[in-house]
Amino acid sequence: MPLVGTGAIVAPAAHAGHGAGAFNVIQLEHAQAIVAGAEDAGAPVILQISENAARYHGGLGAIGLATLAVARAARVPVAVHLDHATDDDLVHEAVELGFTSVMYDASVLPYEENVRATEAITAHCHAAGVWVEAELGEVGGKDGVHAPGVRTDPGQAAAFVAATGVDALAVAVGTSHAMLTRDAALDFGLIRKLRTAVPVPLVLHGSSGVADEELTAAVGHGMTKVNLATHLNRVFTTAAREVLAGDPSLVDTRRYLGAGRAAMAGEVTRLLGVLKAAGASVPSGR
Repeated sequence: MPLVGTGAIVAPAAHAGHGAGAFNVIQLEHAQAIVAGAEDAGAPVILQISENAARYHGGLGAIGLATLAVARAARVPVAVHLDHATDDDLVHEAVELGFTSVMYDASVLPYEENVRATEAITAHCHAAGVWVEAELGEVGGKDGVHAPGVRTDPGQAAAFVAATGVDALAVAVGTSHAMLTRDAALDFGLIRKLRTAVPVPLVLHGSSGVADEELTAAVGHGMTKVNLATHLNRVFTTAAREVLAGDPSLVDTRRYLGAGRAAMAGEVTRLLGVLKAAGASVPSGR
């Protein structure tokens, strides 16, 4: 299955009322786990690399090209997305590498500056056929700069999309980034109002802090692209830690990274069912 455009996953999901899983890649094993999980679910998936992950690797090139290679070898449709980019040069590099979408985050700027910056990035990306997501209404917990409790105004969101031409909008409806507990309280009434007001798919950031039933409900109320990172990192790390604890003499990294990869793949399969991603079955239980 060739690499596909992000819009080719998100737009049909929005039309059908399905969720589109977007899961973050930090290292190669993450990309492999996400694709394996999506293949088991029979559902499309979006691989995301954040600006912070690119910085961890000393640049976007190596991890970006590796992730694109994993996507191109998949048996299900896979898109590759640059997440939470604040650096224009990094966006341009992602476009040149062949990423299928970018999330440009100018949400900390005053509204008019956010519009101008996002409009310019969108024009550049659209000229290259690259799909663009932006953010309005800061989502809590992102490096201490996003104010918790902020909510996206539906009227302003509609005006922002019209002014910038973005293809999807990340909105603040009660989540926070990097949550280790799954007890975020989503504002479903606001989600419904945003879905009515905004003509492009809505994106839920900080979804690791949202319980399964709330994620399913969020999709039912109008969310489409659902981003998860911290929860899957916890699953990966827990499995790796168990292997290391069971054998203090272990030095072969493949043993514990492989265990983390397998555990994460299984959780990706399950979550795609929770999100009602196209082709995935909804699991019972948790």
